[in-house]
Amino acid sequence: MSDDFELDTDDLKRRMDGAMANLRTEFASLRTGRGSASMLDPVMVDAYGSMTPINQVGTVNVPEPRMVTINVWDKSLVGKVEKAIRESGLGINPQLNGTIIMLPIPELNEERRRELSKVAGQYAEHARVSIRNVRRDGMDQIKKAKADGMSEDDQKFWESEVQDLTDKMIKAVDEALDTKQAEIMQV
Repeated sequence: MSDDFELDTDDLKRRMDGAMANLRTEFASLRTGRGSASMLDPVMVDAYGSMTPINQVGTVNVPEPRMVTINVWDKSLVGKVEKAIRESGLGINPQLNGTIIMLPIPELNEERRRELSKVAGQYAEHARVSIRNVRRDGMDQIKKAKADGMSEDDQKFWESEVQDLTDKMIKAVDEALDTKQAEIMQV
């Protein structure tokens, strides 16, 4: 009856890849001992009556590993950008030089490194949960097809396909977490 069932594994993979991409974005926002332009991505500035990302009010550069600079385009926004950085919880003290805001990246102490490592672990767990939810959706589609008359062999085949894909993605999350935690703990 349902011999022509074809599980859209590309859709499942795309959704799992989305969880991985989100994880990478979250990892990029975690501050390590080095500066990166992406660490400012979550910081929003009250510019022209709306909340705007910093990279849309100035140029973000990383001239050296422990320094990030922001060249604010509109002089009237320099104070607001500085205030947004101070209130962001990044633990960085901005220094003004005309329209350029310099952000010296301080060394992380051991306690802060452990804290960031735990946060990275939480981000990874959220990604694993998202991947498992996609897996569950795939398995539900297979169960529905089984109820519509799919053979048991086909059911086993598709379930193993979904499980293999899930295992690969979970392994990728674990590897990304190990890499990020090593980067955070590096002195």
